[in-house]
Amino acid sequence: MSRWIDAFLDMLVAERGASKNTCIAYDRDLKDYTAYLKAQDQTPQTVGPEEISAYLSALARGGAKPATAARKLSALRQFHRFLYGEGYAPRDATATVDAPRKGRLLPKFLSEAEVDTLLIAARKAKGLDGVRLVCLLEVLYATGLRVSELVTLPLSAARREEPFLMVRGKGGKERLVPLSPPARDALTAYRKVRDAFLPDGVKDSPYLFPSRSKEGYLTRQRFGQMLKELALQAGLDPAKISPHVLRHAFAGHLVAHGADLRSVQQMLGHADISTTQIYTHVLNERLASLVADKHPLAKRPKT
Repeated sequence: MSRWIDAFLDMLVAERGASKNTCIAYDRDLKDYTAYLKAQDQTPQTVGPEEISAYLSALARGGAKPATAARKLSALRQFHRFLYGEGYAPRDATATVDAPRKGRLLPKFLSEAEVDTLLIAARKAKGLDGVRLVCLLEVLYATGLRVSELVTLPLSAARREEPFLMVRGKGGKERLVPLSPPARDALTAYRKVRDAFLPDGVKDSPYLFPSRSKEGYLTRQRFGQMLKELALQAGLDPAKISPHVLRHAFAGHLVAHGADLRSVQQMLGHADISTTQIYTHVLNERLASLVADKHPLAKRPKT
């Protein structure tokens, strides 16, 4: 079974431009699935819709949330379509399997005041680390990049004379993302000290944010830790702060100030605008809360 998984992952990379993180996630999900099949004396060749539904039920009994089960089923669908298409299996066993029902979860959201508080705290940070932190935060909030896109930005992506970033996102697709004046200023300041973050013995790096990690760039895990530490210094709840929450803040604040969804979709790199529409739900919920809290009629006693 492992050779089929390897062949499937090779196809994802070659034909769909899947990222390393995507492949790691698929590999983990598929190995969990095939281990379950092995325990049931089944293989991807012999399994049917009933066994896959039983696997999803086992996930639910184990405490998996519907969103997690739906994600795993998505991996299984692609895997079984691949096996069927390549002639490794006599049928697509997932064709008639229904996805678990899942509610629409609104993203965690930071107010503009909370983002300002984070930025103010970052500017108070001293030394070279402070300069880098301000740059990371300003660029993230100005562009809404995925954290993996941010930390792996090539040095060439941020040209000195251009007011935008060239970003390579999911599937190798490139997009232009405008940079705000504060983000451009932060990049200019950071470039002056960037060499201090190069690994020992290395004269240069292709990455905008080099580090001494084995990857050669600032890892997303380390950046997440930096944000948690900054939240504590700013007096904010660290549980509310992450790179992805700042990506949500970028999009939500744009929509709140009248940006059209199509433009936000392009800047976020969403393939489908339905993914971007979640931010209209956030805005509607906030407006409803505002009316409930502030409108005088909402506070009149019921008769």
